[in-house]
Amino acid sequence: MTPRRLDPALIHERLREIQLLLADLVEIGEVDAERLRRDRLTRHVVERVLSQIVELAGSINVHIVAALLGRSPGSYADSFDEVARAGILEWGLATALRPSVGMRNVLVHDYLQVDHGKVSAAIPLALEQYDQYVRHVARWLRSHAAGTSEPSGDT
Repeated sequence: MTPRRLDPALIHERLREIQLLLADLVEIGEVDAERLRRDRLTRHVVERVLSQIVELAGSINVHIVAALLGRSPGSYADSFDEVARAGILEWGLATALRPSVGMRNVLVHDYLQVDHGKVSAAIPLALEQYDQYVRHVARWLRSHAAGTSEPSGDT
């Protein structure tokens, strides 16, 4: 794969979109399995928001890996490992985010009957973990633009 040039504006745009989607999840309020079962509109919104967050993060990861490492990750799940390997995410966060790709695959491709309990449990995880993801990537981007090599560290 020919290395791509890093596009900070593209990354910033996608990080902002993730932040908006996280705000949408907060605005929806408390969501449990029963609410997802009985409220189709909420179910569709939550499923779409969760899948879009993972899509955006995966595309950011793929872009960064291609630009920095000159290769394409084998999957969105692998892309979290690759950005950790590049020092952008802590390994613990990358490992915690990997399962969200499986949830996204179930939601997007309808592989299985969707478990509303798992979807509702994914909401607080997404709020916490993807907020951390946005902060780590944004901090790395700032340090990269400044020409420093600041470690990702948890904040």
